[in-house]
Amino acid sequence: MNRMLAALLIVFLAASTQTFAQSNPFDMSPERPAAEPPIELPAPGSDEGQPTSEPDADASTPAVSVEPDGFRRYIIPFSALSLTGEIDERAWSIYLTPAQAQSAATLNFGYQNAIVIAPEASALSVFVNGELVGKGPIKASDTAELRSYELPAGLLRAGSNDIRFRVQQHHRTDCTIESTYELWTEIAPETAFISFADAQSAIFASVDDIRAVGLNDKGHTQFNLVVPGMQQPSRAAGLMRLAQGLALRSHMPAQRVILSEGLPALGKPGELTVVAGTVDEVSPLFPSLPDGAASGSVTAFIRDGRTNAPVLVLSGPDWPAVQAGIEAIAEPMDRPSDVPRDVINTERWLLPETPVAAGNTRLRFSELGVETSEFTGRRFRSRFSVAVPSDFYADAYGEATILLDAAYTETVRPGSRIDIYVNGNIASTVPFDSATGGILRHLPINVTMRHFKPGPNLIELEAVLLTEQDKVCAPGAPASTDPRFALFDTSELHIPNFARIGRRPNLAATSGAAAPYRNSAGTIPLFIDRADADTLSATATFLARLAVAGGRPIGVEMIASPLAAGTRNALFVGTLPELPKTVLTQVGIDPSRQMSWGSAQAVGRGADTQKAIDEWQTRLSGGAWRTQITALQEWVKQEFDISLSSLRILPQEQSDFIPPETATLLLAQGANPTGDATWTLVAAPTAKLLNDGVSALADINQWQQIAGHISTYEPATNAIKVVPVTNFDFVQTRPASVGNYRLIIANWLSSNILFYAVLLVALSVLLGLATASMLSRLGRRP
Repeated sequence: MNRMLAALLIVFLAASTQTFAQSNPFDMSPERPAAEPPIELPAPGSDEGQPTSEPDADASTPAVSVEPDGFRRYIIPFSALSLTGEIDERAWSIYLTPAQAQSAATLNFGYQNAIVIAPEASALSVFVNGELVGKGPIKASDTAELRSYELPAGLLRAGSNDIRFRVQQHHRTDCTIESTYELWTEIAPETAFISFADAQSAIFASVDDIRAVGLNDKGHTQFNLVVPGMQQPSRAAGLMRLAQGLALRSHMPAQRVILSEGLPALGKPGELTVVAGTVDEVSPLFPSLPDGAASGSVTAFIRDGRTNAPVLVLSGPDWPAVQAGIEAIAEPMDRPSDVPRDVINTERWLLPETPVAAGNTRLRFSELGVETSEFTGRRFRSRFSVAVPSDFYADAYGEATILLDAAYTETVRPGSRIDIYVNGNIASTVPFDSATGGILRHLPINVTMRHFKPGPNLIELEAVLLTEQDKVCAPGAPASTDPRFALFDTSELHIPNFARIGRRPNLAATSGAAAPYRNSAGTIPLFIDRADADTLSATATFLARLAVAGGRPIGVEMIASPLAAGTRNALFVGTLPELPKTVLTQVGIDPSRQMSWGSAQAVGRGADTQKAIDEWQTRLSGGAWRTQITALQEWVKQEFDISLSSLRILPQEQSDFIPPETATLLLAQGANPTGDATWTLVAAPTAKLLNDGVSALADINQWQQIAGHISTYEPATNAIKVVPVTNFDFVQTRPASVGNYRLIIANWLSSNILFYAVLLVALSVLLGLATASMLSRLGRRP
């Protein structure tokens, strides 16, 4: 009897535990509470969380158990991965060492999707190096589902390996275009990793393996530079070069550099510890150093016995020997400053690499990674990336052209259209005007270049398809399998010649292409207010991000005064109270707020207070009529692309900027006192906020938002606010030519339409007077 009661009690407790576990699913959707717990990952080798339905037999293989002493590599280079709409995909690459490529491996991930997705008509597919390794229905609307696919032997290779996630999603009940925006599948980065059975493959054998540093479970990468003598001023330039060399070798989308004098915790994913110092300085940290360190320069990996983590040691009898080790890391990354780039390396977060269009360029969609696709749904999307150089100046008049090869059936109703987006902004719309379908061969679609910016630009093509079948939307009707639209990879993007001239200030050119610092043949002056760990870490992180944007290390020379910068492009990093007033004045920061910024107790959290103050100012200053005027201005800007700034004859004076209390970091750019070089300032109220703010900006998604004259980072909303440029100077970047000057004048007049109108009237009057004078000389009266 007692045994029976005990058995019943155990069954009851197990059922209760299971019910409790199911009542707390991992939730990644925005409409559900954000405080719910993440997916609890099973231990390596566990069968828990495997998909309940078998994927296609020809698409996947059963999961393989992983040895307990193996290790994992996280693979998603984003803080969140969301696949939306009826079709969507993301592709990037990861770098593997030869040992990792030879090890038995399993790809694991967890996902959750919108409840409106019909699992019988939807699928999530995973490709590795172009081969389908797993496919299954999308059916995790209530609780997250874990999937695991064994990777076939020989599929992985030493070096770059392509990863692609693709979804096809169908709505349960709704057939409208609007319903396609309700379809989403999210993959949590902490659940997506490759498990390697061989623990020894975690060891790095050479400096080339730095590329395999990888990511943590948030999609971030961190380099821990342990430098016992880092506060010696003579070493700062070498450490900045080391940080850039490491960043260029790994080329990850969100890289942070942390300098310290002591060893951090080892063995964390997505982190690499680098020890740089003389033998005497490093010996207390590692009693057993690589052979030859006492007599010459050494650059070698050693393994931590407790965590099996690789540690890179740069050492020697003196600092010049350590500097030689730094050069072994950074020198292979050097590129000539005067040689333009053909492509920008974006493969770690976006495939394929982004080509650079420097003018009169034709790129086939197949070169841009767009494949021929047949589509059966209602809203088709495809995307690709193309870059323009740092001296791009065609944002007021320029137009690119998409030569579209596509087809659509007679079921597509008039009113359907193709929309083109550039960096999230609508750039062109073309309707389908045929009721009988048709094949489009190089249909020209003009795309305004107003939203292009230096560096990579994301272009999205979206086809909105209306049909009678979707209008009826019979309940219970199966999803259509007949293609109604096709996009062919023979389509082309044509970018014509455009004006090429630099502008100062222009933070968009700095973030997109590291201008003007990338083109500096020598070193650039670098001013740091103090050599503490936070300031040095922030400076190293910023320069590392700048080097990745420019594609080459940027040599720096430490200076103690702005006067030492002379006529060279310079960089200033530090806390605002410690920076010279000359620098603040040149970049447009109000010097009177130098000591007060950040003095509020709730730095970065005063958004609600500031909002309330603004509302009261609006009430007391005639807010009604101001709102109407603002609405009129926005309407004129949207309909006619005319703003108040374009109606000025003389450029508007840039007023001094007062940093808001909601911001904890600012980037500002301006001319030096003699007006022949660029100064860029990176500042925060404190060194700790400086380090945290720069680390946040180092994420590629945030970095690409930097633009204008001043950009500020607000941690409360994780947003970047941009102060646009109202007055700038031209900087010659190319040899003078009549053709380029003509394009420059065309863009400038398009930006200053009132001046253009006045000039046109003046020329018309002169023409009339000249005509009247000529007629009078001929004895005729007009």
